[in-house]
Amino acid sequence: METSVLERITIKPDVCNGKPTVRGMRITVETILQYLSAGDTINSILEAYPFLEKEDIQACIAFALKNLSTTKNDIQLAS
Repeated sequence: METSVLERITIKPDVCNGKPTVRGMRITVETILQYLSAGDTINSILEAYPFLEKEDIQACIAFALKNLSTTKNDIQLAS
């Protein structure tokens, strides 16, 4: 299932400066994650962007998780 969900995320040099986007549209994974981190719900995002589907948002989360598990994290957290 993860592979089919991740197919919704595309990276094209001529769309949003090569940032990962949802199905080649001009809505970036980063934008969706910013909404979620600000406390917006999936339903509120879908209302704001009616061309998106629930699976698109799930794909953004899966994409971020996959990238976190494969890259070194240099973020310094306060102790």
